[in-house]
Amino acid sequence: MTATRGLEGIVATTSSISSIIDDTLTYVGYDIDDLTENASFEEVIYLLWHLELPNEAQLQELKKQLAENMELPQELIESFKTYRLDKVHPMAALRTAVSALGLYDDEADVMDKEANYRKAIRLQAKMPAIVAAFSRVRKGLEPIAPREDMGFAENFLYMLTGKQPDQIEIEAMDKALVLHADHELNASTFTARVCVATLSDVYSGITAAIGALKGPLHGGANEQVMKMLSEIGTVDHAEKYVLDKLNNKEKIMGFGHRVYRKGDPRAKHLREMSKRLTEITGEPEWYEISAKVEEVFTSQKPLPPNVDFYSASVYHSLGIDHDLFTPIFAVSRVSGWLAHILEQYENNRLIRPRAEYTGPGMQKYIPISER
Repeated sequence: MTATRGLEGIVATTSSISSIIDDTLTYVGYDIDDLTENASFEEVIYLLWHLELPNEAQLQELKKQLAENMELPQELIESFKTYRLDKVHPMAALRTAVSALGLYDDEADVMDKEANYRKAIRLQAKMPAIVAAFSRVRKGLEPIAPREDMGFAENFLYMLTGKQPDQIEIEAMDKALVLHADHELNASTFTARVCVATLSDVYSGITAAIGALKGPLHGGANEQVMKMLSEIGTVDHAEKYVLDKLNNKEKIMGFGHRVYRKGDPRAKHLREMSKRLTEITGEPEWYEISAKVEEVFTSQKPLPPNVDFYSASVYHSLGIDHDLFTPIFAVSRVSGWLAHILEQYENNRLIRPRAEYTGPGMQKYIPISER
């Protein structure tokens, strides 16, 4: 047996949910460009879970189910107030809250197909409510209840800010949710499938996935991109900043991707949205700094920006706290995690790879008195 570092190039399972072929990302055979321009996030959720786009009645039913299940148990909200609110990262809070949600679900350990689908609805609906409620509680504000007359993206922004979002803000959030919904067998999705392949419950699978997404080499990258843009401050400082980092062999976040060679197809949509939003908010410098960083970096290394790079300035322009960027990723990606969990249950086999042993050869035990 020979090890492959990071399982690069290893095909670990079959899936009908999404694919990355020749730098083209598809959800159930639909090009991500087509879906980003035309589909709502709710349509994408349905597509990932049912492997087909919904008709009007099916879409309205899903929207109704999501809206009805967004409200959080009051006990969960109260638990946020016991956290060290000046210290805890929102991803740690989200991980803990999702795990705790299972304690309030009578079907948490019911494993039939119908129960698992109902849990998927509840988890998808409650993820934005958790992120929004925690964000407000740590600021000393009361959480805002969701409204059943609002769509998913609009409700999320409303619960987060307390104000009716503008149409451009709703469009930006909806597109970002579509773009982040699934991405084949990425680290967090693989983690979710490994977890539930033991026949553990849905809540355990999603909690495990959030833990994987939390890392800066996965979902945490967009938060690090915004930190970098803030450090640069002005367009004039961008070139020196990037070149100094490269000369010191320091990592520039938001560039390159393990499975793309010509570039991440999602990045261009967020690049355009970043340009539009920063102009509307009167802060075009965030797009301009980003564009300059891209120009300088790609002149030195043949690595195009990935989905994280321009999502940072998009979320900033929506007035979202920088440490909420990765939780927002989770609010979207839970749709893909749930699709993969449901698929894993359908044709399950315990995921148990092997390791190439590189330790010492056979040894003989020596009594402790002789060591």
